[in-house]
Amino acid sequence: MSRGFMHLLCRKEMIMAKGKSHHVVPNPDGGWDVKKGGSSRASGHYDTKKDAVDQGRQISKNQGTEFYIHGKDGQIQQKDSHGNDPHPPKG
Repeated sequence: MSRGFMHLLCRKEMIMAKGKSHHVVPNPDGGWDVKKGGSSRASGHYDTKKDAVDQGRQISKNQGTEFYIHGKDGQIQQKDSHGNDPHPPKG
């Protein structure tokens, strides 16, 4: 999959989750970015996915947002809710 297509795929999914979300996405030039949903600028750039996930999760918890982790192909691999979960677990 080309870098351009991968970037567009990530961008499309981020726009769909605009505003109250944070995403860990591959940077086309290497490494990983943490971006707020709907934003073109990265909140942070990291050499490893693990560092980006750790920092992105902390930001998401602090701001009470949905947290999406994307793979190298741009597809969402994991999602965590740190805000108002519309479907909280029963218990």
